[in-house]
Amino acid sequence: MRIDLNSDLGEHFGRWELGDDTALLSIVTSANVACGFHAGDPSTLRRTTREAAERGVAIGGHVSYRDLVGFGRRFVDVPPVELTDEVLYQLGALSAFTSLAGQRIRYVKPHGALYNAIVRNEEQATAVVEAVYAFDPDLPVLGLPGSRFLERAEEVGMRTYREAFADRAYTPEGTLVSRREPGSVLHDPEEIATRCLRIARGEPITAIDGTEILVEADSLCVHGDSPGAVGIARAVAARLRLEGVTLAPFTGT
Repeated sequence: MRIDLNSDLGEHFGRWELGDDTALLSIVTSANVACGFHAGDPSTLRRTTREAAERGVAIGGHVSYRDLVGFGRRFVDVPPVELTDEVLYQLGALSAFTSLAGQRIRYVKPHGALYNAIVRNEEQATAVVEAVYAFDPDLPVLGLPGSRFLERAEEVGMRTYREAFADRAYTPEGTLVSRREPGSVLHDPEEIATRCLRIARGEPITAIDGTEILVEADSLCVHGDSPGAVGIARAVAARLRLEGVTLAPFTGT
């Protein structure tokens, strides 16, 4: 068995710091680096990409709505053409710093409200796919299984990978429970590690209503801004390795 372990990193901005990127980069195999629209100032982008490159962690573009105040967690009804240009803009910024670090962007994963919107929003899903395809048609994308985003990417011949969330609750339909709802974020490292092992093995997990659902995944995400994120990531990595699961980037780098 083999699976990727990713985290959302580089989410600092100026004097405001969120999460322990250095510690997480010693654990995860892929880093979703904020590109400046929900978080991530230029110095943060440069530092995060350099540290990821030094540790052999695959660098992904964590693109977002233009929403610094809301941390990219609010839906924005942006015109599709504008959204395509904004995603391209973010990838261009991140690409400059990955190049300086002797690396390149290995994949793209949308952030927050954009990630959730393009599960069903056809126009925005298409807009994001068009941006990634224009930037590099060989660049893989990471998203929620069954999302319109992944379906649209597959339709144009792009490589797609499925993601599961270590520290988020699921609905019976296999989507994420809104952060506004009680119990949407999980905190117990051992409980999370056990659930991640079940996902890696292809076994069902328990949704928020108690039903059993199957979540297929090539990559597991631990949110870098979650309380206790480092402890959760360590517990997940340790449990998976103990049970014979190899941790490696889904991009194969």
